[in-house]
Amino acid sequence: MELIDLLDPKSVVPSLKVTSKKQALQELAAKAAEVAGLPERRIFEALLERERLGTTGVGQGVAIPHGKFAELDRIIGVFARLDVPIDFESIDDQPVDLVFLLLAPEGAGADHLKALARVSRLLRSQEICAKLRDTDKADALFAIVTEPVESHAA
Repeated sequence: MELIDLLDPKSVVPSLKVTSKKQALQELAAKAAEVAGLPERRIFEALLERERLGTTGVGQGVAIPHGKFAELDRIIGVFARLDVPIDFESIDDQPVDLVFLLLAPEGAGADHLKALARVSRLLRSQEICAKLRDTDKADALFAIVTEPVESHAA
């Protein structure tokens, strides 16, 4: 699974200005609503519900919030680079500045897990994260995030 299948150039937010986890999730829900065609409020509530189960702040400044929706027919991603890192209650207590939101169809068990694993692998790379943090251009961020897996393997 390649991230280009989940992400659209208009799903990249190059400089998200937020001051809290809740505000970040609200803004990301608004962007996801545009792309997915779902009500912003439903997306936001699903993301909050998922956060109540445990943080999606996976460490090293990265968060991967996600939710499932019966109406979706494919997995949808939204990537945001935050202007200023925020507290996301991450597992390593480090502030978050890179967020990759995933919305999946209700029945997308294995595909949803594959997408989460793919995003996690990408954002575990310190080299990739450094590149993402070094630019605030949407097209450059999109290109870095959607580069084929083989390119990241080196």
